[in-house]
Amino acid sequence: MARISFKEQVLRAREDAIVTSVNRLLAEKGFDVMTVDEVAADVGIAKASLYKHFTSKEELAAAAMIRVLQRALDFTAPLAADATRSPVDKLRAVARWTMEVQLAGEMPSLPSQNSTLRQALIGNREYMDRLITLSDRLGEWIVAAQSAGDLNPGLPPEVVLYTLFARACDPVLGFLKAGGQHTDEQIIQYLLSTCFDGLRGPAH
Repeated sequence: MARISFKEQVLRAREDAIVTSVNRLLAEKGFDVMTVDEVAADVGIAKASLYKHFTSKEELAAAAMIRVLQRALDFTAPLAADATRSPVDKLRAVARWTMEVQLAGEMPSLPSQNSTLRQALIGNREYMDRLITLSDRLGEWIVAAQSAGDLNPGLPPEVVLYTLFARACDPVLGFLKAGGQHTDEQIIQYLLSTCFDGLRGPAH
């Protein structure tokens, strides 16, 4: 394996710092409020230097999403190899992980309606490859859990998938945390219950 030059190491370290900053700012403020100037100032570099790595705000957001998707793939890989856990248990573990990441302030927040951003994400091969791989992995577990009777088989699998993805940006987490009346673990348990068990009480 060829050694990475010192210059390349510096460039990679700077790029990593930029993505880390973007990830945090997107989690704190969201895409619409975050600015490129703010990212550059947070990293401590000139705006022109930042543009050598990422040419637009949309590219910055894509880089943050690639990182979180890779984290999700890294998290789910051991689950995929674990034959002792049921599909629904694996899905619960993923939902828990996404909520833990959000409560830790590490989940990028992107608008659902932004055509420029959407096109940038769709056109990003690294983003799409990871998204498809993760969706396929979760989709297999969803279908298996429905076949086992652990999830409602009447729901289209994509509805379940999008519901799980929504846990990563669920505003209820932030509202409950800001209220200060519940611990992070209690909040996660409440939302896991509403997600997998619903709001209906026990059958009488």
